[in-house]
Amino acid sequence: MIGSEEPLGRTIYKISHEILHRCFEKGNFHAKTMVLLEMVSHFRWDAKVVLVLAAFITSYGIFWLIQQLKFDNVLALSLAILKRLPRDITMFDPKFKALTSLINSLVKVTKLVVMMVSLPVSHDHKAMAITNSKIYMATYWIIRSILECTSQITDLRSMRHQQVCLNAKIVAAWALYSLGNKLNSLCPDLEEQIDTSLQAKLVTIFKDKHTDNQEVLHTLFSWKIELPFKNHSSQKKIDIFELKNKIVILLISKPELLPLDKLLFLVQQTYDHPKHKQIEENYAILWVPIPSANEWSLDEKRTFEFYSSSLPWFSVRQPWALNSAVVNFIKEEWNFKEEALMVVLDENGMVTNSNAMDMVWIWGAKAFPFSISREKELWEQEKWSLELIINEISPLLTNGVEEGQNLCIYGSENIEWIREFTAKMKKIKNAGIRLQLVYVGCRNSTKQTMQNILDIINQEQLSTSLTSEKIHFFWFRLESIKRSVAHEKNTDKIAKEVAEFLDFGENKEGWAVLGRGSSTDLMKLSGENVAELFLGAIEETLKTSLPSEPGNHTDLVPYEEGLIERSVICGVCKRPMKKFVVYKCDVAAE
Repeated sequence: MIGSEEPLGRTIYKISHEILHRCFEKGNFHAKTMVLLEMVSHFRWDAKVVLVLAAFITSYGIFWLIQQLKFDNVLALSLAILKRLPRDITMFDPKFKALTSLINSLVKVTKLVVMMVSLPVSHDHKAMAITNSKIYMATYWIIRSILECTSQITDLRSMRHQQVCLNAKIVAAWALYSLGNKLNSLCPDLEEQIDTSLQAKLVTIFKDKHTDNQEVLHTLFSWKIELPFKNHSSQKKIDIFELKNKIVILLISKPELLPLDKLLFLVQQTYDHPKHKQIEENYAILWVPIPSANEWSLDEKRTFEFYSSSLPWFSVRQPWALNSAVVNFIKEEWNFKEEALMVVLDENGMVTNSNAMDMVWIWGAKAFPFSISREKELWEQEKWSLELIINEISPLLTNGVEEGQNLCIYGSENIEWIREFTAKMKKIKNAGIRLQLVYVGCRNSTKQTMQNILDIINQEQLSTSLTSEKIHFFWFRLESIKRSVAHEKNTDKIAKEVAEFLDFGENKEGWAVLGRGSSTDLMKLSGENVAELFLGAIEETLKTSLPSEPGNHTDLVPYEEGLIERSVICGVCKRPMKKFVVYKCDVAAE
């Protein structure tokens, strides 16, 4: 009897010694298996198989180490002679191939037994009896296979000086392959039982209260792999403990993740966001790729390896090894189809948001901790303004909004309209009105059309503009706002405004919106006469920032045709200026 309180190494040594001792005894393998089972009877069933496998691997490892080093290491050669091992083992290649295959099967079935033992206890006595019988049967064949493997290795000593006939080698290899087939035949039943039990556990685990997120992460990701995650930068294998006490965002997607432009936007909204540094210790993004088919293709694996090594978040290290019950749960309970989603688990492993994707598109890291309650809180604080429309899309826009500048965003696919509009807006600016003019394109423009327009705007210096990628983000984010507010109460005004804005942006002829920072006073105009309409309305739009009293300011403006008839706005107090004609004497002409 092995003492359960003794050191683990001592226990493994005793089991290893017992295995070797039984292999030199006469008798059938069934009887020897039962003796070894009795020896470890007081251990749990998962501990039984792990200890016996560890004892075998220890002996087998020493054997292979001696074989590999004996030609270069005197000590290894001495041990080989002492253990009476054959000098040349190439003649036993068929046996060792069968042995390697059997060991792989042993490890696989052992893992399945460990998983089955750790499943929650069923209150259905009949179902529990069936589960236990499968565990007992698998344990028996694991131990019996280990005894036969060890016996085959020890038989090498008696063959040291003998010429082994071909038939003997074939028979030995066949015996090992037969054991491997027996073990493999047990796997489907064990896996089905595990899937059924795991599916039931997944349903209940998110209803139970936990002190941390470790049980949830283990159930989802650690059934088959001990270090289930990897770090993007070092490619280091990561344990679930690394995510303890953190909010974990499960980024669930296809292996292709997202189109490149959206992928770059996601990085911008998370790891490149100004607020990321403040919260990076408190949350982590974990990428969980799931293919459309049940099996991973070679191309999908290559795509996963590329993205998981390039993008700044944790990844499941071997997503193709995820339990089918977990994959089915994600698809059915979290409604994963084709579109990427972000499931948020709090520090205790509870789901606080079944899809925070729109939150991240809209607010980025500002949305931390990315829960449904946080989304509601953010919408209660928001109002329809340029600040909401633009929010961190580009420093060019964000700085202007934060500084309270007058900002005009516009779009068109008609380059002549753009030339006319920007020329008239420049005249408005020249009249003393501080105004930033930025091209943001039209909704649903083709990439080629957009790029052609941008090239002309930049070449002719008509105005500043967003890049084609930023223009795509701009409209994509507005669509996220539309989806997000649809779930919230008391956001009818924003829902109405964003829907109108998206329709407004469909006008390919031309449109423009003028506003300032967080002000809710926005002026929207579209069509051919936008610039003329702005001229008449812009004074009204700017009245909120005028001083209570007019100032006493003078501005000398060079003469230009039509200047007398036109209004001129003071650059300081933003009020219309009185016009006087000043004549300058040309001394040189006299």
